[in-house]
Amino acid sequence: MNLFFVCVKIFFARILDVTIGTVRSNVMLREKKYIAAILAFFETLLWFLVAREALRIDISSFLIPISYSLGYASGTLIGSFISAKLIHGVVMVQAIVDENNERILKELKAKGYLVSIIELKNNFDGDPRMMIYLQVNSQTLGKVEKIIRRCDKDAFIAISDTKKVMNGYVK
Repeated sequence: MNLFFVCVKIFFARILDVTIGTVRSNVMLREKKYIAAILAFFETLLWFLVAREALRIDISSFLIPISYSLGYASGTLIGSFISAKLIHGVVMVQAIVDENNERILKELKAKGYLVSIIELKNNFDGDPRMMIYLQVNSQTLGKVEKIIRRCDKDAFIAISDTKKVMNGYVK
């Protein structure tokens, strides 16, 4: 079998199986167990077929492990993009801003976001601060970030995935 054809086959098969694996991991984090199990089946089947193909070749060319590795890296990248586009969830946004910055609150409330505020005591420089706390869909995260950055370019922002939301409002 032609070395080039084998390398291309391994490369694209690895892209497919690693893309599925990356999406499966993200689906599993969102607690969609049955979808994750189905994706795991196809991911493992593809991985087995590709690994068998790569190890069965008599050619001791360095191009085979290179194509295998490039496929893995490309699959990770593509899987990340697909996950970001297809798998939407809820994220928690925490922003520490100057206490007298009411502009952020007004803009967020005007856009329909429910915001909680915690007053903070800053032991470093003594300046009063407040923490803005809200849950948003990952699709609207960019809008929230822009509002906060526009109102306070020095705001400390922490964003993390929320596994589950109960008894609340998420825009």
